[in-house]
Amino acid sequence: MALFGGGGIKGQLRSVIEWRDPAPDLLIWRWDGSGDELKNASKLLVNPGQAAIFVYEGKVQAVQREPGLTELATANVPFWTTLKKVLQAFESEHKANVFFVRITEFLDQKWGTKGAIKYDDPKYKFPVGLRAFGNFSFRLAEPERFFGGVTSVRAAYTTEEARTALVDRMLTPLTDLLAESSFSYAQIDKNRVELADQLKGGLAPVLAKLGFELTDFRIENTDFDDDTKARISKIADKVAEAQAINAMSGVEAGALRNYAAVEQLGALRDAARNEGGVAGLGVGVGAGLGLGQAMAGALGGGAPAAAPAAAAAPAAAPAGATCRACQKPIAPGARFCSECGAPQTLTCSNCKKELAPGAKFCAECGAKVG
Repeated sequence: MALFGGGGIKGQLRSVIEWRDPAPDLLIWRWDGSGDELKNASKLLVNPGQAAIFVYEGKVQAVQREPGLTELATANVPFWTTLKKVLQAFESEHKANVFFVRITEFLDQKWGTKGAIKYDDPKYKFPVGLRAFGNFSFRLAEPERFFGGVTSVRAAYTTEEARTALVDRMLTPLTDLLAESSFSYAQIDKNRVELADQLKGGLAPVLAKLGFELTDFRIENTDFDDDTKARISKIADKVAEAQAINAMSGVEAGALRNYAAVEQLGALRDAARNEGGVAGLGVGVGAGLGLGQAMAGALGGGAPAAAPAAAAAPAAAPAGATCRACQKPIAPGARFCSECGAPQTLTCSNCKKELAPGAKFCAECGAKVG
């Protein structure tokens, strides 16, 4: 037989129905031959990972799932038996087509929630907005079911369209699963595998209605919306404070005393630097001395030094004293003369601040008393 004549290879190829060089992004493709070519076809070539669907007048008549080259004239398989019966009365004006379907597994398809999933935290009882991301793998296990419900009028259908259709059907079960689970916001990440397995099981009957099988499903990452992050931050602060208080109950008493001494020294240091602090009340130099004494006590391992008291109030008049202005006798303890009203306390000639009894220098400005 001549190989390159009218009846050779070139002529034979016209009568072979096949999906040659399928694009990697196609899930379903309609054979592009005419009705007469389909009627006169002698062979069907189904490559590994493919299936063929024969459609007549918009209805699936037969499906060929096994790969290989099938002879139309001699084959006795359901697909071709159905095809031959239909084509016996076939006329060009009637719609008959063969669709090829990729039935291999599609790996690592990305998914993610379109917005934050809202549910109430089961432990803290505040609203949570959760976003989740991951990947999944799938295959078209029952092509006739998907074809009849979705793609029967399409010449081609892409894997991206299938991925989108599947993801859209995942979100409601995912929301229900999170709302019904006992996991708080802090437990979501460490239970991602368990949640993914539960979701995969729950999605199986949903996707089976479309003819798809979910072969793998993973939750790779989660994130919260801004309002939830703010609430989590507040809770984290409170938890940290509570843990610090609980930790203090197990600290040795001596360590607590040392800690108190350090805190006291810090307060004294701040007061000595602050013009309106204890130094401003008249203990400037005394605060410095007290600071040194407290530090020495703390470093020496003894009990922490007590904070220096505020400077004693200027002494009132002793018994038998006379007014410094009018020389009239004044009552013991009086700070003002009952005769002329003159104050009986000493004041600094420089800054006019009161002086302590027997002071040789002003505690406020350092001026010499005399």
